[in-house]
Amino acid sequence: MPIKINNDLPAKSILEQENIFIMPEERAETQDIRPLKILLLNLMPTKIITETQFLRLLSNTPIQVEIDFLCTTSYTPTNTSHEHLIKFYESFADIRDRRYDGMIITGAPVEQMAFEEVDYWQEFAEILEWSKTHVYSTLYICWAAQAGLYYHYGIPKYDLPRKTFGVFPHTLNQAHLDKLFRGFDDIFFVPHSRHTEVRREDILQHKELHILSESPEAGVLAVADQLGRKFFICGHPEYDPLTLKAEYDRDYDKGLNPDIPVNYYPDDDPTQTPVVRWRSTANLLFYNWLNYYVYQDTPYDLSTL
Repeated sequence: MPIKINNDLPAKSILEQENIFIMPEERAETQDIRPLKILLLNLMPTKIITETQFLRLLSNTPIQVEIDFLCTTSYTPTNTSHEHLIKFYESFADIRDRRYDGMIITGAPVEQMAFEEVDYWQEFAEILEWSKTHVYSTLYICWAAQAGLYYHYGIPKYDLPRKTFGVFPHTLNQAHLDKLFRGFDDIFFVPHSRHTEVRREDILQHKELHILSESPEAGVLAVADQLGRKFFICGHPEYDPLTLKAEYDRDYDKGLNPDIPVNYYPDDDPTQTPVVRWRSTANLLFYNWLNYYVYQDTPYDLSTL
């Protein structure tokens, strides 16, 4: 997929080295087509790393995509330069009159806090309410999935006795086979890194929701509404090969005695190179979402949303 992004975005050079098709702004503007307009609400503190992860996955179909980056104004991240935010990100006030084919909301390192205690919760809730009329399909990732289920349906999250940390096998719910998982193997792997969970018994109380995929070890992975307008992904399919290693090393260096990520290091040996088991899963997931729920369903004229 040709992805249209700002020529100066740091992710551009990284993706070009990986032979991912990045379309210069000048060329994109000369094409007589309407690209899919995708909004990325980036709640992660490491903005540049997260940008690159999602742009990599959005590059896997032949559809042109135009990305806008959104961050909250009620909380200022400390791990990303102010210059980067000013140059590449917009506020909700900047984009609230626009409409988008799709939106992705990232995870956030605030899962052990009550939702209402998060600094930007009111702003986040306002964005979710706005998305009902201004975004066709929204993909919620990890903390955002829990927060979205809570905001839209009142579904709570629960603290886990131990962190769910590693790469876990998942299966599909045959009663609710969905195009989002078309082409998936019977068992597929997805990374998780979280201290909280949502529970299937709470989700099943809502007839408008379907559980699409679960794991016997990691619990619920994917939930969808009936219209394909909201998808809640409780894991991290976008993670790079070394993301879990970085988290493990960080906590180990802090003396926190972290668990070794499950199904990640050969022989559970952190001195060895991690094995990537989820790359094809992540690419297919984002391909299916863009193709079946954004490209094929969104009206050409977004003002009709």
